[in-house]
Amino acid sequence: MSIRTVGMITGYQSVTQSDWLWQQTPNPFGIWGNIQMLAKEPQPDFLLMYQFDFKRRVSAKQSWLSRFQNKQVETVNVEPDLRGVPKGRVIYLMREPPLEEVVKSNQKNYKAAQNYCGYISGPDDFAPVPDYMPAIWYHSNSFRDLNEMPPPVKVSSCSWITSGINRTANHRKRLDFLQNLRSNEIDFDLYGRNLPATSNSSGELKNKWYGMAPYYYNLAIENYADNDWYVSEKLWDSLLAWCLPIYYGGPAADRLLPEGSFLRLPSLDEKGIAYIQEVTSTPDAWYAAKPAIAEARQIILHKLNLLNWLSEFVEKFD
Repeated sequence: MSIRTVGMITGYQSVTQSDWLWQQTPNPFGIWGNIQMLAKEPQPDFLLMYQFDFKRRVSAKQSWLSRFQNKQVETVNVEPDLRGVPKGRVIYLMREPPLEEVVKSNQKNYKAAQNYCGYISGPDDFAPVPDYMPAIWYHSNSFRDLNEMPPPVKVSSCSWITSGINRTANHRKRLDFLQNLRSNEIDFDLYGRNLPATSNSSGELKNKWYGMAPYYYNLAIENYADNDWYVSEKLWDSLLAWCLPIYYGGPAADRLLPEGSFLRLPSLDEKGIAYIQEVTSTPDAWYAAKPAIAEARQIILHKLNLLNWLSEFVEKFD
């Protein structure tokens, strides 16, 4: 079996490493099945445009959302970035949710992608191919460790890793829920960057593993829950750390993961607060969910894995 190389370009300014996704395979140098993920490969066989913005914002240091909202733009000449890959082998994957503030920009990117890409998908109904975003995760553990490890020792009840981003209505709703949890003295450990001083945060973590693995439960709260497609690493990270996620998000997770592998947070209000308080009062739900969590972890690692998705895509050309 010949190995096909997959290059990558992205609109994420911080994603510049040559070993992107290499932690998501047990094999060296980004090999998974019939592909090798080589983000910087000058002449790849296939090219992944990952959350790529066809309009370059003036400030390259802005967040993805700020760049979308910045009206001072210049058109990007993407031809050099395509590295000679034929249109049919260029893949466009939108990763961010269709928040109201960026929907128009997302639609423009989908339209522009039709000039260069043979496959265009995103987690929203107006994408050419509406679909969930294949899984990536943000633990630094090796694939083999995640795949083979038993549950780590659990010593604390519940954690939440989030950020103080407040640029959209959905982000502000999540921060309001955080403040309500604190006001009601719900017991959980909070980690993340740029959180309000009143949130009683333990600060930012370099490795999310340390803020999840010792806990029975983890709050996995999406910043978008209004369609059938969007689900993010918040759920994958939680399950890979052997947590039982208390999940707030859309129904995509129900289609992708086994029943009982996560709990549904009913709402971001008093009802949700009462639910968290009741569930986290004992570890009973975690013990009951262990078999489903184990099954979900294998699905994430081997099936939902973005490398596996790319391998299956490339196989169609063989």
